[in-house]
Amino acid sequence: MFGYLVRRVLASIPVMGVVALFVFMLLRLTPGDPAAIIAGDLATPEQLERIRASLGLNAPLPEQFLTWILKILHGDLGVSLISNVPVLTMIGQRLEPTISIALATIVLAIIIAVPLGVIAAWRHGTWIDRFVMGLSVMGFSVPVFVVGYMLVQIFAIDLRWLPVQGFRSISKGVGPFVERALLPTLALSFIYIALIARMTRASMLDVLGEDYVRTARAKGLAETSVLLKHALRNAAVPVITVIGTGFGLLISGVVVTESVFNLPGIGRLTVDAVLARDYPVIQGVTLLTSALYVAINLAIDVAYTFLDPRIRY
Repeated sequence: MFGYLVRRVLASIPVMGVVALFVFMLLRLTPGDPAAIIAGDLATPEQLERIRASLGLNAPLPEQFLTWILKILHGDLGVSLISNVPVLTMIGQRLEPTISIALATIVLAIIIAVPLGVIAAWRHGTWIDRFVMGLSVMGFSVPVFVVGYMLVQIFAIDLRWLPVQGFRSISKGVGPFVERALLPTLALSFIYIALIARMTRASMLDVLGEDYVRTARAKGLAETSVLLKHALRNAAVPVITVIGTGFGLLISGVVVTESVFNLPGIGRLTVDAVLARDYPVIQGVTLLTSALYVAINLAIDVAYTFLDPRIRY
């Protein structure tokens, strides 16, 4: 296992190298003068020169890339051109809302979707199966922002049970955190509940007809034991893949939800940086989310060996 982990970590280095090269060239491949694009049409020559110097655009391209990589290895992602704050500091300030909402969404989706998928497979072809699949289709079909606005209308405006927007750190109390995290978590979880439920159902249907499941039932084991200990564990590999991939997508793709509920997260930071042409922030966010995605894929590969004893590396 340790040798496999080392090989996987080493294999991820070229992947991050390609991502770093792409992020670096993102600014350099922009048509025209990057400094003029960032500064705008009304910029003075002094402002253009200051931006070129801050981004190192006056040096040869290989030298720029090497300098940029060395700064990244020392934890320096640059400084925002708009706020003049280090990019790493800005990301750190916005990381808690995104991570907490993503974790809450995945946990809620697992708690609801996995039992739904198991029951749908167990009662395959019955009204329960059709009901669960109908809910899944609805979860896929309704956009996140529509669900978000519906939840705001019902629970925040009509019933006045929950605040409309904003975020409170969990360090300031569990109650205020849950109040403001509940609606965005519910809005985001709809599509992931549908995705995980369908994958769980499909995987369970594949294993429920296997010989070892029939043998377990023939031995007189309880149906709950057959479903959970024998079937679900062997069907968990594709399910855990969907869960891990979904968490990675949540980290990098919660822009709409953060906009609807006015959450100061990574998604809002990225949108603001794009609108302001703050390229150091865009580069830093892209690089860190890519690294997180690679780490999630590594964790998924390691989880395979615990979920399915037939897998050996």
